[in-house]
Amino acid sequence: YGGKGFSAAKFKKMESDGIITDRAEPQLGDLCAALCGAASFLLEKIGPARPNLEFLDDLTLLTVGPQFRGGANNLIGTEGIAVAFEVIRQIVSHAASEISGDTIRIRNATGRMVLIKFSSDPDIVISEEIGEGEIRNVVAIEVKSGSDISNIHNRIGEAEKSHQKARKRGFTECWTVVNIPQRRLDMEKLVNESPSTDRFYSLDDLSTGRGETYAAFCRRVLALTSIKPRGASVRKG
Repeated sequence: YGGKGFSAAKFKKMESDGIITDRAEPQLGDLCAALCGAASFLLEKIGPARPNLEFLDDLTLLTVGPQFRGGANNLIGTEGIAVAFEVIRQIVSHAASEISGDTIRIRNATGRMVLIKFSSDPDIVISEEIGEGEIRNVVAIEVKSGSDISNIHNRIGEAEKSHQKARKRGFTECWTVVNIPQRRLDMEKLVNESPSTDRFYSLDDLSTGRGETYAAFCRRVLALTSIKPRGASVRKG
């Protein structure tokens, strides 16, 4: 409620006691505008995550002083996952039969249902229904959103642990997306640190929606899910 050059102490009793004081009442309009502006900015950054009540409840950790840093890191991680998910959504949206909440459903070229969804360890999963109640795990994607290159090796170690578990669950491929330009990465070292990762991608390269890295990612997603490219037609005769 306070800070250098700013204080909102006059509003504290609204939260603690449910009381609007005489000092607070004249500025309620300004308070509402400020809160709505902040909420709008937050939702814009969260983007395609389409937050539910549980997700918004987790975000309240950001207002707890001792937990602010951890909450901020979680938010950074959530934003990175949301960006990666949005990249995939744009690639497959032309074939999607349903996009709701944290899941994209697609009827692929073989007539089977493909599911792309947010998960937790790994962050994003792509799977295919191959029979009644039978699922084929296709791709496990770990997204490491931190941009501090000095900590990249710890994050790759975390991705490796997740991918090892994903392999045991039968995932065909495991990808790791990092929030550092690929030109700054020692790819040979990353491969040694996460041998379970089939492919490394830079979040920056993917989010541009262009370039060879993005094109290769796009081709891979479409191929592994048996989805026809946008605008593809069936040849007759």
